[in-house]
Amino acid sequence: MKTGKRTKIVATIGPASEDPATIMAMIRAGMDVARLNFSHGDHAEHQKRIATIRSLSNRLEKPVSILQDLQGPKLRVGDLPKEGLLLEPHQKVYLASTEDTQVSELPPDITHFIPLDVPDLKNQLKAGDHIMLNDGYQELEVVEVGDGFIEASVVQGGKLTSHKGVNFPGVNLNIPAFTEKDREDLQFGLSQGVDAIAMSFVRTAKDIETVRKAMQEFDPQRADTPIIAKLERPEAIQNLSEILRVADGVMVARGDLAVETSPAIVPVMQKKIITEANKHNRLVITATQMLESMIQNPRPTRAEASDVANAIFDGTDAVMLSGETAMGSFPIRSVEMMTSIIETAEENFSQWGQIPAWYEEPTDSDAIATTRAANELARDRNVACIAVFTLTGHSAMLISKTRPHVPVVALTPVMETYQRMSMYWGITPFLVPYTYTVETMVTQVDAILVSNKIVKPCDQAVIITGLPVGAMRPPNLALLHTVGEPV
Repeated sequence: MKTGKRTKIVATIGPASEDPATIMAMIRAGMDVARLNFSHGDHAEHQKRIATIRSLSNRLEKPVSILQDLQGPKLRVGDLPKEGLLLEPHQKVYLASTEDTQVSELPPDITHFIPLDVPDLKNQLKAGDHIMLNDGYQELEVVEVGDGFIEASVVQGGKLTSHKGVNFPGVNLNIPAFTEKDREDLQFGLSQGVDAIAMSFVRTAKDIETVRKAMQEFDPQRADTPIIAKLERPEAIQNLSEILRVADGVMVARGDLAVETSPAIVPVMQKKIITEANKHNRLVITATQMLESMIQNPRPTRAEASDVANAIFDGTDAVMLSGETAMGSFPIRSVEMMTSIIETAEENFSQWGQIPAWYEEPTDSDAIATTRAANELARDRNVACIAVFTLTGHSAMLISKTRPHVPVVALTPVMETYQRMSMYWGITPFLVPYTYTVETMVTQVDAILVSNKIVKPCDQAVIITGLPVGAMRPPNLALLHTVGEPV
């Protein structure tokens, strides 16, 4: 039977997509995860969006995860004249932290001044450092660091306006990744029951541990909310293995990563990140400019379609839409197009997809061994479906990472787990009552599989669970079951 798309779609909710009719249409078109970008909007706006998403998700009986994306130490250009500043190659410009000086204090001979919302700037730069402005469209080279101002020369010119992003490739800025704004936003997000947290500008595992500690402080019952590390800096790639040990997932944030390094190396980094995340059984989202042209056009470029397909062939769990759905002219069409590309790529995955080399590596984990055995059993027998019982969602993630060729349903009695599992590749979640016997569990499986037309009576299914049933323990049983027959 046709399984439908397996790769999940993360869609950013913004001014172009926040009305209920658009959100409903996006869910129907294939949105699995709604991303809320806390670089924009206030708590009241986000609270309204969360309530709308939850209401429509319940109405459509389709779980939609909510991903709270924290802003992090977003470094930006300060206030410039309304008309902007035209930068010319080789032009001399002067820079300073907005905390150090105001435009009114400028010496009269300084005509081209760029204030930067970057703390302690003069103590972090040296001659020869490069500064990228506006996603790298303008570039400066530091000539001299003085007591009051930093002198720089324009390498790549263009029109610069207020509040554009700033990057410092090769400079290890001494700025915390978790800001006071992030703390306030995190506390709000946990109070609203968001399903996962995306942390910006992660550099080390310690950054993730800092957020986890804050979660424990704010709400111990939600301290296990998954943390997705956004990989935007070279240091994060250098510390990738350590980050994967403590984070629940990673995002290939290709925009800042390209500015901080080079666009030429981003495809290689993407493959490395996806491979390592899958090896560590961690969620991986590929993001940034996937269907960028659809912000203004009803169809993507051929290169964008290839980009999405190749991320799927690389083994990503999810692909993300940013401006396409947040502020674009075609948010619903963007999700529909993403779904179409995913389905076509997955139909050809056996020919072009990457088979993970680590899959055959020995493991001392009973849970990993059980889910691998279930997948092999599904391949060897005429199995129509895999069903996994889970309290935390971890078992669902493990079976997801084996990339089964048949549908996978995940049954849980925990609402938070039910909502969270929409992020996982190939997983269709169902909310069920607690069960304490194998007989009751199998009865639930049969009822759900048949009523949702996932299988027919007498089809075979593999059931994954932990024994004793209902206990909080990893999976240790893979049961081959004929639907409709007693255990």
